Amino acid sequence: MRARIYRPARNAMTSGMAKTRKWVLEFAQQSAREVDPLMGWTSSSDTQSQVRLRFDSKEEALEYAKDHGIEAEVQEPKTRKPNLRAGGYGENFATNRRGPWTH
Repeated sequence: MRARIYRPARNAMTSGMAKTRKWVLEFAQQSAREVDPLMGWTSSSDTQSQVRLRFDSKEEALEYAKDHGIEAEVQEPKTRKPNLRAGGYGENFATNRRGPWTH
């Protein structure tokens, strides 16, 4: 079995960082998907591709993969610098501005 271990990226539709702290072990697809001729649904006989395991650290995920004989590939996350302004959002409405606030 092959799997990949990664840390999920932040959802593009939100500004929060929920569900991005844990590491995920996800199995690779072993068999091709088939389209059911009657209903048109997509199906597969591979049930492992539906499994996602979450771990608190990368080391825990690697240890699990090693203990269960899973060939795992680790994808390191691309971190970015937090965008923190000195005054924050309240600075937009400060009364001690030197110049008028414009859009």
